[in-house]
Amino acid sequence: MTKPWFKKLPFGQSRLGRLIFGLNIIGLLVLVIGALVLNELRQGLITAQKESLTAQALQMSEVIAQAATTGVPEPSLDAHYASQLLARFIPAEQRARLYDEQGNPIVDSTLVMDMVEVTELPPARKPGEAPPKDKSAAQADMRAAAEKELRQEVMMALAGAEVATVRRNDRGVKVVSVSVPLRRVKQVLGVLTIERDDFESIVQAQRLAMVPFILVALGVTLFSSLLLNFLVSRPIQRLSAAADSVRAGHTRAISLPDLEARKDEIGTLARSLESMTDTLWRRMEEIDRFAADVSHEIKNPLTSIRSALETLDLVKDDKAKERLLAVVNQDVRRLDRLITDISNASRLDAELSRDTPRRLEVGVLLEDIVSLYRQGQKPGEAQVMFVRERAQAMVNGREGPLGQVFRNVIDNARSFSPQNGEVRVTLTTNSDQALPVLIRFEDDGPGIPDDNLETIFQRFYTSRPKGTSFGRNSGLGLSISRQIVEAHYGRIWAENRTDGDGKVVGARFHIALPTL
Repeated sequence: MTKPWFKKLPFGQSRLGRLIFGLNIIGLLVLVIGALVLNELRQGLITAQKESLTAQALQMSEVIAQAATTGVPEPSLDAHYASQLLARFIPAEQRARLYDEQGNPIVDSTLVMDMVEVTELPPARKPGEAPPKDKSAAQADMRAAAEKELRQEVMMALAGAEVATVRRNDRGVKVVSVSVPLRRVKQVLGVLTIERDDFESIVQAQRLAMVPFILVALGVTLFSSLLLNFLVSRPIQRLSAAADSVRAGHTRAISLPDLEARKDEIGTLARSLESMTDTLWRRMEEIDRFAADVSHEIKNPLTSIRSALETLDLVKDDKAKERLLAVVNQDVRRLDRLITDISNASRLDAELSRDTPRRLEVGVLLEDIVSLYRQGQKPGEAQVMFVRERAQAMVNGREGPLGQVFRNVIDNARSFSPQNGEVRVTLTTNSDQALPVLIRFEDDGPGIPDDNLETIFQRFYTSRPKGTSFGRNSGLGLSISRQIVEAHYGRIWAENRTDGDGKVVGARFHIALPTL
């Protein structure tokens, strides 16, 4: 199928490019058409010529009435002397006529000054060509109409009125015509008519003078349209094609270095799209790893359960059967814990996006959580204590997720604490001004191996002390906590507590958050 002609132009492939070009051209056309019409200039020129001819005609009529009239008490017009005055004072580009008191023509300046009327001859006929149609009838009608208009103008002036109008002469050309009565005392001796036919040529000359400016404006419009097409439309097309390539799986991310280096909005858009696609790919890889980790973690207890159930039919000893059933129960509890935590982790992003942050006083939230632990404390369990060193800690956060973080860290600390131990929660001020709110969690447990201070925040990582019930921890608590804290633009990290001799006496977790 053949492409339309406009799609072969440099900007024709883009709807935005065609829109840019079209709007620029429309704006230019409006300006050009308005300039070519020149209504204001044309009307102003006509008005000026009317005023000029009227003043000239009045002055000339006074001269003729004073110098070219004879007779007392009934004056009459001296046609010969009046014609000499017209020949002396009327410019060549004007035509003057003098009429008597009955409206009959007396003098015509074109005859007095021996002016020759020039008319273009028709082109020569070729051999065998038919003769052109006779135009004499049309020309006769045109002259008759012109004579009629002129006659009406003269009669109005004989009635004592000063007439200034635009009409067509006997050649069909528009002229500015002024007719004034010739008065001697109060008697009207005749009419002086002056006409000028050059205002159309003046307007045409003005139009021709504007052609270079129009061509320059057209060139600037074409250049600006092409420039906008290359600077705006083409880059957006490239970004769209790059996004389609990412969607189709041909590339991992949008990478257009020449666009990303730009300092304008297109560069910002390119960098934002690259960052977005890169984040999406990282999130997809994270989901893939999460699915693989979930599959691995679930397979372990399932394998253990299947092995125990297969062995159960072969074992005859009741005590051995009870041990196998105990293993099955532990694995079932572990599966239940895993599935619960996996469900919470998978819903976390959606919950964070739905829950709108609001003003939250962290100290009040910590006090409520610690009071619940103190109320539900069982014999032998570590006691949770709260110390408030900061008077106020207002943050922009989500109460539910932040409460889950604090409970996860407290539960982790309690699980490593000895019997009847103590977990201390302290709200204080951080030295980092960007994250001024600091919550510190301390326990008296065995601490954390130096190599695992960062590893403990990975999914499904567990390092339980001996004697801890199997299956009570999924290894997702601290991973979820870090995800929630980072969603609040905060930071969470762990370190060991040491005494004066450098011996590890427990673990310490820090959560730093920005304030309002």
